[in-house]
Amino acid sequence: MPPPNEHLLAIKLQAIGWIRHDAEDVPRHWSVSEMEGDLEIRPAFAAGLADIAAGQKIVVIFAFDQSPPFTEDLLTQETRHSKEIKGVFSICSPRRPNPIGLSVVEVLAVEECRLRVRGLDMFDGTPILDIKPAFKSE
Repeated sequence: MPPPNEHLLAIKLQAIGWIRHDAEDVPRHWSVSEMEGDLEIRPAFAAGLADIAAGQKIVVIFAFDQSPPFTEDLLTQETRHSKEIKGVFSICSPRRPNPIGLSVVEVLAVEECRLRVRGLDMFDGTPILDIKPAFKSE
């Protein structure tokens, strides 16, 4: 049974910024990445960077804008590392019903509209949708 407000499920998102780096190869996942680069934030959103500091870990939510379109046959996919067939919601594949990614990165420096970070696993030019603080679970 669809939710009563299903007509509201069309969601419009805007990029608050972009990933910037000059690397040719991008690590497969943030948990194994030492790649550095910048989160270039639009000036209109710069005030939102207040209280982010070097040494802090943040969650970057981004769009998989360069991934091929999702099709129903991709609800299960072969993983790159184990070659097992798994459900899309249990893996980190960029080919998803909603092409949204999440990475945890370490802030190295903060300059006006730019965060220098380590741990990138996104392509240069990837749109950033949101940034959130990363908290350790207890």
